[in-house]
This record gives sequence, structure tokens and C-alpha cells, in this order.
Amino acid sequence: MKKKMSSQWDFNDLFSLADERKKKRAHGVPGVEATEVESGEVSGMEDSAPMRLDAASEPALVREEKSISVAELTARIRSALETDFSHVRVFGEVTNLRVQSSGHIYFSIKDKSSQLQCVLFRSQRGVDRELLKDGREVSLSGAVTVYEARGHYQLLVHKVEVAGQGALQAAFEKLKAQLSQEGLFDSSRKKPLPRFMKRVGLVTSVSGAAIRDVLHVIGRRFPGLEIVLISARVQGQGAAVELAQALHALNHHPVHGQTLDVILLTRGGGSLEDLWAFNEEVLARAIAQSRIPVISAVGHEIDFTIADFVADFRAATPSAAAEVITENFIRAEEIMATLALRIRRVLSSAHRKQTEHVHSLVRRLERRHPRRHLEQNLLRLDDIWAQFCKRTQRTMLRRMDLLEQFSRRIERNRPSSKIRLSQERLHQLTGQMHRLSQQAVTGQIRQVNELETRLRLLSPLAVLERGYAIATMAHQDSQRVVRSSEEVQAGDVVSLTFRNGSAEATVIRTSQYQNS
Repeated sequence: MKKKMSSQWDFNDLFSLADERKKKRAHGVPGVEATEVESGEVSGMEDSAPMRLDAASEPALVREEKSISVAELTARIRSALETDFSHVRVFGEVTNLRVQSSGHIYFSIKDKSSQLQCVLFRSQRGVDRELLKDGREVSLSGAVTVYEARGHYQLLVHKVEVAGQGALQAAFEKLKAQLSQEGLFDSSRKKPLPRFMKRVGLVTSVSGAAIRDVLHVIGRRFPGLEIVLISARVQGQGAAVELAQALHALNHHPVHGQTLDVILLTRGGGSLEDLWAFNEEVLARAIAQSRIPVISAVGHEIDFTIADFVADFRAATPSAAAEVITENFIRAEEIMATLALRIRRVLSSAHRKQTEHVHSLVRRLERRHPRRHLEQNLLRLDDIWAQFCKRTQRTMLRRMDLLEQFSRRIERNRPSSKIRLSQERLHQLTGQMHRLSQQAVTGQIRQVNELETRLRLLSPLAVLERGYAIATMAHQDSQRVVRSSEEVQAGDVVSLTFRNGSAEATVIRTSQYQNS
């Protein structure tokens, strides 16, 4: 048996040997019984030859009532089940779904009266694991076997389908082939995305989870992006027509006289029925006719729709589409991405070494055990994987501490941090200058008040308030102030200015006082 690159094993040699023995048994070859082929070839006991029974020895065995071990009885039951139920198709409701860290999925399917335990191994390829959800009606294909360690039977799942999905899948493939033949999927007709996107048209449902994911990512990475939203149904009858009309409106009705840079068509994940609106021809042709580049982000990464093939760019998820749109606005984070890449390389190297060790153990098991015990040993690999996680967790924590140290160093040297510190210093200096200017103005106001008080005391008006008057010569242009009795004579007219008015008086006589 040779191990393939996809971590699956080629059991063609075992299958061919089993088929050859089954043909001999079918043609009545003596000495070959069903128990010989199944228990001898599947049990994995290489060192002991399989027990052969012929017609002559069987009655003697019955008469002796020979006892057998529990393991041998379980092996015969498993052989019978794997022979008669090597390929079955069963329908039921998923329950008790459990996903192990190893990647194996354990669950049960049930109907009104019974349950059947199932297991989907990580190595099983071509199975859409997203279809397995508790409460969902599914159709499973696989083989019935017995897990001998516990003595219960289970279904090894090879294929999973949701009820009614077969017809939808056929319609999907038919339309895909038609549009591909018309050239709608050709890369030559796809329009390149603008390097910098400032105005984005968003077509989705306002009540879905996709719009929250898109707005959250854009708000975190580029809040200044202008978004023109047209709400449309993304599921149900008529949803494809609404989506096509929304694309047509964004192409032919510019907002504020400006066209959009790109249109994002998105919705969250779901089953094939939920995503069917994005597989209809009317929407596919609307995308192909759009003059504006269209980004399709429908469902999860494993979901592919006709809209994804026709669109100019396909994003794995709505969040991934938002990251593509804002990619050129986060170049400052490239240093962090480089450091993260270095750490991932170190962890990948450790993971690769551990994986090679695990693969070495698997090859040893492969050489020693045939197919019948291989799946059971894969269940035990969960324990090996847990040990590997414990070993790598310590290394991961150390690398994360190193990343945090680098992040703090980068944050200290980031231009935005220096600008923030300069702004804080400027704010402090501004406050200090404001306080000093307030103090200076207060001092000047106090000085002015003092000068005003002094001026008020020295003002002639203050003297007039005390009952004095100012005498000036009347009928003269100069209005000369009379300071001495020698400056007037009898008969002169003088003007007297009082506190609240003035008067004219005629000098009758003058007299002088002797200074003491």
C-alpha cells in the first residue's frame, strides 16, 4: 500500500485480493468460506494463517460447540456487515454533531424510531462538511462497519447531500456549462479592479449578517470609504430579479453625478437552496453586462455560485471582499504582517517536523495492519494530535510574546504615536500660554484701574464736586482761566463753571491777600 500526497491510502491490492476470494466463494471453490475472507483478510492478524473450514469439518465443530472469544465474534459480525452493507444510502436527521480537533466528525442520524451512529474521517475527500448541522435532513452514502473496541456498529460516511440538492446541482451544472460556452467565464472579459476604491456600491440584504461583516471590516480598516447601498432580497422567489435590478440601477444612475469604482454583491453562507438566487441566469447576465467591476462574495469559502464565475473578482467571504476593497489603505500594517509571517514560518517548521513524525508512525501502522484496523487506529491519532498540540503550544506562546514585544516597539516608533505626543505637548504649551496671557491681562487691568482711580482724584471735576468753581475770561476765544485777582479788573465779565452748570459774573472790585 502506497501513501498518496492527499494523506489517503491506496487499498487496491487489498480490494483486488478480497474480490478474487469472493469470486472463488461464489463459484463454490472448496475450503473458502465467508468467514475466511472477511475475518482473515480484514482482521489484520498477519502472523497467523486464516482458519479454513470445509464441509467435512463443520459438523464436527458444531457437535463440539467450540467457544469463541468476544473479539472473534465481533470480527465475524463486522465481516458480515461490511460484506452486505459495503455501500448504503440512508436518509435521516443529523443530531449530536461533534467536530474533534483532529478534524474527524462524529454524529448520529435519526428518524422517528431509530438512530445510527456515523463518523466522517478527516481524510475523506470530496465531502462538503458545512452541510452537516444539527436538525438538518441529509442523505448519506457510505459503508457500515463495527468499531470493535466498543462493540457498536457505525456508518463510515463517504458522501453527504441535503434533501433535494441533487436536482439543484444538476441545474447548476447545466447553466454553468451553458454560460461557460458563451464565454461569460472567460478571464479576458473580466474588468480589472481599481487600485484605489473611494466609492463602492453594496448590493445585499440589510437584515443579513453579510452587511454587518462588510461594514465592520470597512469601518475598522477605512472609515472614509463612501458606500452606496441598495437593499435587495438574497433568498427566495424573485430574489435574483431584485439583485439584477439593483446592479442595473447602480450602473445607470450615478449618485451626485459620480460613478462607482466597484460593486460588491454579497450575502452570508447557507445551503445550495439558500444560495440559489446567485445561480440564476438573470443575475449572471446582469453581472456580465455591468460596466462597473463586480466583486462577488457569496457564502463561505467553499461555496461557489454562478455569480462567482461571472463576476470580475470572487472573494471567499463578505469580510474577505471588504479586505480586498480596503487593501491599499492599510499598507502601514505590512511590518506587522511580516513579523507574523516569520512566526508562522517557525510554527510551520515545527508543525512539519511533527507531521513528518506522525506520518512516520502512520506508515509503520500501515505496514503492520491491513485496511480493517486502519480507521480504528486513525481514531487513536486524536491522542497523538493532543500531545502534539501541547508541545507546540509552548512554542506558540513564546513566539506570541516575541510578537507582542515587537508590536510595542513598533507602536513606540510609529509616526502616529510621535504625532500624538507632540500634540499633547502642544496642548500643554497652549494651556500654559493661555494662563500666562490671562495673568498679564489681569495685571494690566488692575494697573489701569489704579491709574483711573488716581486720575479721578486729580481731575478738576473732582474739585468741582467739593464746591469749587473755575473762572475764565468771558468773551474771549482763548477761554483763559483766571488764576489771580490781578488778571481781572472791575467791570470785566468772567464765566464761572460749576459742577452741574456755568454762569457769567461782572467783577465789581478786586482785592489781594497777603501770603502769610
